[in-house]
Amino acid sequence: MRKALFLDRDGVVNVERNYTIQIEDFQFIEGIHALCSEFQERGYLIFVITNQAGIARGYYTEAEFQQLTDWMLEAFESNGIHIEKVYHCPHHPDFGGDCECRKPNPGMILQAKFDYNLDLAKSILIGDKESDLQAGRNAGIGQNILFNGTKIDHQIIPWQQL
Repeated sequence: MRKALFLDRDGVVNVERNYTIQIEDFQFIEGIHALCSEFQERGYLIFVITNQAGIARGYYTEAEFQQLTDWMLEAFESNGIHIEKVYHCPHHPDFGGDCECRKPNPGMILQAKFDYNLDLAKSILIGDKESDLQAGRNAGIGQNILFNGTKIDHQIIPWQQL
């Protein structure tokens, strides 16, 4: 079983803006590439898990979301970082009902565990909202870290506990 780093997208990978869908509006959080590089060197698989209620609300389409995601993944790759997969929830309870994938539900994390044979107890999640952390706890992730800044660095991780 392998260990993983789970990252929320808006607010952790990129600066939080309401319903970011345009490439020109996407701004990486300072330090995210260095952090991911360090995790990659330590043998972690890296995943992005993101609620995308803008799809359910009709603000943008799955195709538009995928286009931005492909661009983001290429940007990571150009920095030597491989993101294993981006899991997203296109649902919103007010527009179609409840689902198992929308955080704080653990569906995206559990799907990654199934798809990649992950040891969630040895994995880490970084989120910017309590619902992110709750999803991690609900899935059994060993460390759930709240990030609410503008620059991310390795000091937010208690490395000595890993």
